[in-house]
This record gives sequence, C-alpha cells and structure tokens, in this order.
Amino acid sequence: MSRITQAKRIVIKVGTSTLTYETGRLNLRRMEELCKVLCGLKNEGREIILVTSGAVGVGMGKLGLHKRPEEIEQRQAVAAVGQCELMFMYDKFFGEYNHIVAQVLLTKDVVQNTIMRRNAENTFLTLLQLGSIPVVNENDSVATDELSGKNFGDNDTLSATVAHLTQADLLVILTDIDGLYNDNPRLNPDAKRIPCVYGVTDAIRALAGGAGSDRGTGGMATKVTAAEMANDAGIPCVVMSGANPRDLYDLFDGVIVGTSFFPASGK
Repeated sequence: MSRITQAKRIVIKVGTSTLTYETGRLNLRRMEELCKVLCGLKNEGREIILVTSGAVGVGMGKLGLHKRPEEIEQRQAVAAVGQCELMFMYDKFFGEYNHIVAQVLLTKDVVQNTIMRRNAENTFLTLLQLGSIPVVNENDSVATDELSGKNFGDNDTLSATVAHLTQADLLVILTDIDGLYNDNPRLNPDAKRIPCVYGVTDAIRALAGGAGSDRGTGGMATKVTAAEMANDAGIPCVVMSGANPRDLYDLFDGVIVGTSFFPASGK
C-alpha cells in the first residue's frame, strides 16, 4: 500500500456517470467536492492530473438532448459545447481553492508520433512545474475515430496513456461501482469485492464483462484494460467509486478502497 499512500504524481480519471445526473446535467455538488478534495491532495505536495469524461454527456444536457446522437457530426458538435461547459466549471471550482487549471486535449496520433509525444510530455511536465492542474480529455470535436470507437476508444484507456506519458506514480479511476467483484453485484447481492489484484489475467478479464452507461462509453472491462496498461508501465491503478470524492482521503491514508491493481512482480 505504500506505493499508493506515498504516490506523488497522480492521474485521476473521472467518468461521465460520476460527473452527471441521469438527466445529463452536471452533478455540481459532487463535482465541487471532487475539486475540493483534489485541491486538498495538491496542498499536501502531490501533483494532480485530472482526466475527465463528460463532454458529450454535459453537451447533451446543455442542449436539451435526451438521446445520445448517432451521427458523428452531431456528437462532435455536442462535445464541443460540453467541453466548454466542463472547463468553465473546473476553472470555477478549482479557482475557489486558489489552484489553476490547464486544458489539454489529446488525440491518439499525438502519442503515436515521436515528436508530438515528446511535445506532450514536455507540456505536462512544464504545467506541473508551474503548479497547475492539467485537465485532460480526448479532443472529441476533431477526433472522429474516438467517437466511432477507433481511437483511444474511451477515457479509461486515455487515462492509462496519460499516466504512462507523465511517468505517474499512480492511476486512480473513479467510476459508478466500487471496484471489481467476483460476480455482478447488480445481479448477485452476495458478490464480493476483490480488494487487490496482482497482475491482470484472463480470469480477471472475464470477471470485468459488461459495457458502460448510457452517458459514457466505458464499463468495468475498459477499467481493467486501463489497469493492465498502467501495470505494464509499472504503475499501480485503483478502481473505486466516485460517489463520495472524500474517499480519496481514505485511500491515501492507507485504507483499502475499491480494487487496487498492482504489477504481478510487485506482489
């Protein structure tokens, strides 16, 4: 657990289902609490990088749409509206606690191109040195492949990529379920949460199953994949509920929260 409690550079990913209500509108109370907690962690001397979903979901709510658009062009436009709203709120909430945010929008070609990847790494490093909190999302308004499922595919994968890019000490994925279970907890009330996983195996992948919510694109399977990607880079990953952002304090105080994924060699 020391690799978690002593982590200094932390990538935290928050999903659409955590940020919004079923209506698609922002859950302002939870979003404000998340920003407050992240500011508290930063005040401890930790470096925080936030990977956020929600652009399409928030855009739907702002535009009064009740169904996720099927056309790529429509989703691009909705994402552009939603991204503006997301950054406005992050700037407001983080600013209330005297922290500066910086928007970083990525596409997959950035990390595949050697020069662009180095530029992205330098940008992240400089932003952290300046004391800001990078807020990262897929550039949905131009990355049509992502919207059709062919680019990063989801922000769980993006968060693992960012963790690798920034040489983070830890990846934390906040979601609408409090970890990986030995069965589907929505169907089986006796399902047990698995507190620690040392190396993602076929058996672990099989337990993940499932797809995402109506407002997001990722399910538990994408989170296990992201955890495996992080572990392959030597980075631990914690998948936990985002319903109460203050649980992050418990995590860094050494309480076992959610499911922690460690590289197999770290057992």
